[in-house]
Amino acid sequence: MNTITIAGGSGFLGQVLENYFSKKGHLVYVLTRHPKRNNEVYWNAKELEEWTKLLEQTDVLINLTGKSVDCRYTEANKTLIYDSRIDATHALGLAINLCENPPKLWINSSTATIYKHSIDKQMTEEHGDIGDDFSMNIAKSWEKAFYTITNPKTRKIALRTSIVMGKHGGATQPLKNLVKFGLGGKQASGEQKVSWIHELDFSRAIEFLILNESLEGHFNLAVPKPTNNKILMKNLRKVMKVPFGISHPEWLIKLGAKIIGTESELVLKSRNVIPKRLLDNQFKFIHSDIEMALNDLLK
Repeated sequence: MNTITIAGGSGFLGQVLENYFSKKGHLVYVLTRHPKRNNEVYWNAKELEEWTKLLEQTDVLINLTGKSVDCRYTEANKTLIYDSRIDATHALGLAINLCENPPKLWINSSTATIYKHSIDKQMTEEHGDIGDDFSMNIAKSWEKAFYTITNPKTRKIALRTSIVMGKHGGATQPLKNLVKFGLGGKQASGEQKVSWIHELDFSRAIEFLILNESLEGHFNLAVPKPTNNKILMKNLRKVMKVPFGISHPEWLIKLGAKIIGTESELVLKSRNVIPKRLLDNQFKFIHSDIEMALNDLLK
């Protein structure tokens, strides 16, 4: 049994991991700004306070802290997106080094958005093209903050996670709403690749990385074969038994994103991400087919 501490664990992914590991008999703590339960401990994701004592008894630290990128990229939001990731990573790295018994493993969030828009080229950990715009630069800064801190007694892994499909969160809910209201057609050309992972495989991949003690560095968390937007929307309509869906031209997506307070790149960017390191180390996915995954999540 491991003691697992999830920083920023009160959101969708944190709850997915807490449920998964708790059911396996592990002791799970959550660092959060708003502790409500016995296993939740206060932290403000910056200062070294009481929470640091928890790391002395932690085997695995998982950091998911960061303001959601599902917002308009105003200057204020850009600053919050950046600071929330970098400050938390620095605080955790420092706290680990102050421990007499530091965690054996520190897993830090990153994002598959670190790679450039790509329809044809497959982005692996070794040969992926890392680009230069706000989102990609955030990811680069996040990983740099993580790797720059030297933690001699702690193995370190960065998760370049793609879109996580969940029963009660992630990308599934907004897509379901589009389909339900007859708006579930393709978005723009529909050819843009969609790299995704089922919430169960997300948890299983992290468990796999915990158990395989020789593994470190960054890992892509995505199914072996990305789908594309057109096929994703078609399968959502099929699973939800909605016979038609209005498609959205690019100009409408950009306008709609403004209206609902988000960025169009979340839909328009082609994420062609391959989990080569997981596959090379014999990780087996349960849900790699988009129709079967949606059937499981939406039943």
